[in-house]
Amino acid sequence: MPRKLKPLLALLTAALLISQAAHATPPTKNSVKKTPTKTVATAPAKKKPGAKPVAATPSAAAAKPTAAAGVKANPRSGAEILAQSPDSHWRGLDPENTLLMELTQGQVKGQVLIELAPRFAPLHTLNIRALAHGGFYDGLAVVRVQDNFVAQWGDPHADDPALAKPLGAAAPKLPAEFSVPLKGLPLARLPDLDGWASLTGFVDGFPVAADPKTGRAWLAHCYGTVGAGRSDAVDSSTGAELYAVIGQAPRGLDLNITVVGRVLKGMELLASLQRGGPNMGFYEQAEQRQPIQRVRLLADMPLEERPALQVLRTDSETWTELLAARRNRGGWFVHNPNHLDLCGVNPPTRPAK
Repeated sequence: MPRKLKPLLALLTAALLISQAAHATPPTKNSVKKTPTKTVATAPAKKKPGAKPVAATPSAAAAKPTAAAGVKANPRSGAEILAQSPDSHWRGLDPENTLLMELTQGQVKGQVLIELAPRFAPLHTLNIRALAHGGFYDGLAVVRVQDNFVAQWGDPHADDPALAKPLGAAAPKLPAEFSVPLKGLPLARLPDLDGWASLTGFVDGFPVAADPKTGRAWLAHCYGTVGAGRSDAVDSSTGAELYAVIGQAPRGLDLNITVVGRVLKGMELLASLQRGGPNMGFYEQAEQRQPIQRVRLLADMPLEERPALQVLRTDSETWTELLAARRNRGGWFVHNPNHLDLCGVNPPTRPAK
């Protein structure tokens, strides 16, 4: 080898060694964030001569909580989630704010259980409790059933002062209670988009919509929602005339009528009533009306006669997991919606243990 090339070759060899040392991955401390998943051990890859070192990447088994690579884990179904939920995720009924409407004759026979919403309509709730305690609803009737809209009950002679039933201890006039302050509301928020409000969720089991810009929140008109009927004046509702939504959610009524509660049990009775006439579903003949035997507060009933029912708490982990299962459908579903509608889910009930 010519003498002139030896210094050059030595210089190139030294440069190559320095380059290889610079590209080697140095050991770092706490370079991987700790996760509560089980670490899967992998054998170190064999280095090829002359190949550049490759940075380690998380394995597929460690990144996905599946039983094996390529096998999709089966999430629990809604029925399994509810069956395995702890008792602490369920609540009983509040006797002071739960009504039992009894239908013993007419088109249908059975019981309709209604939960009141004092957090959102405190004055209407007080009035309805006074009306029920005084027996006002006893002997009245369902006077209107409009297809895909509402079933409405009250005094058929309410517009005739000479025949109208007295309200007793209930107030004859109340202010409208369309919304409440959003601040401080224990809202279990939904991440799903809603066309009627920028913020939605559940409070005390009730579907709630809200507007952070105005700082107001209100109960949404979903299937089973119970509202207080009114005339043209916004403050003309007292709770003496009530309705339940039996059709597709009429969200356009939100912020226009005071919502006072929701039906927990017995919707099949109200929804199956014969539809009324062309005048917004009001029955044209008195004999068409569905009689109401009586309406009582559970607090006014003997313990042994009260319905033994529990409601899933909407501030529980079971409720959150149930919503996730409804968003991500499997099995029979060909298309996974990955979305929830505020009015598309209702907190389930179960017999009290």
